[in-house]
Amino acid sequence: MNIDLLHRLSETLSSRRNADPESSYTAQLMAKGPDAILKKIGEECAELIMAGKEGNRLHVVWESTDVLFHTMVLLAYYGLSIEDVLQEMRRREGISGIDEKKARSA
Repeated sequence: MNIDLLHRLSETLSSRRNADPESSYTAQLMAKGPDAILKKIGEECAELIMAGKEGNRLHVVWESTDVLFHTMVLLAYYGLSIEDVLQEMRRREGISGIDEKKARSA
């Protein structure tokens, strides 16, 4: 995946925070607040689960894209970007998932 694409998308989503809701789907979603964004993420996650169960690779790609997009909308809503997520992924790189989870619980 081209990380530049994710950074560009992150910048575009951030610019939609104060955009006219009549001009942008993302601005409409952000204007409705976090509950609407979270509901959309939940819907897209459910669709991804169904795509995974049916085993259609193309549908898995489509629904994964929707989940990632709407997750990035939530990040932008809170003034975060994909870079914040990438930094956390870099921090976790090479750490056992079990150990990382224990460290968060402590």
